[in-house]
Amino acid sequence: QVQLVESGGGLVQTGGSLRLSCAASGRTFASYTMGWFRQAPGKEREFVGRINRGGANTYYADSVKGRFTISRDNAKNTVYLQMNSLKSEDTAVYYCAADSRSWISDSYSSYSYWGQGTQVTVSS
Repeated sequence: QVQLVESGGGLVQTGGSLRLSCAASGRTFASYTMGWFRQAPGKEREFVGRINRGGANTYYADSVKGRFTISRDNAKNTVYLQMNSLKSEDTAVYYCAADSRSWISDSYSSYSYWGQGTQVTVSS
């Protein structure tokens, strides 16, 4: 089992950057595929991207490709979401998620463990 805690959210202007962190408890962080999702008010939870166990492979939603980067530091039990060139439509609560499977779909229902979320607000 793993517990996840996100941090780093806040208010940023359009075009700005933020880096979110997700700290995981437990000794087996490196055995989890990690994902990032977001949920805007009145909308379903949306896949942002994921990173494989070793950190070599990442995959992103088209809406963030080229602007967002996911990385992880298994020694620190932490996964990161670097967000650049932020747009107003990026405003949402951002969640990290974990699952022990190496192959996993983009659906939020595929992930077993979730953090509490951190608010990101992009204003013009």
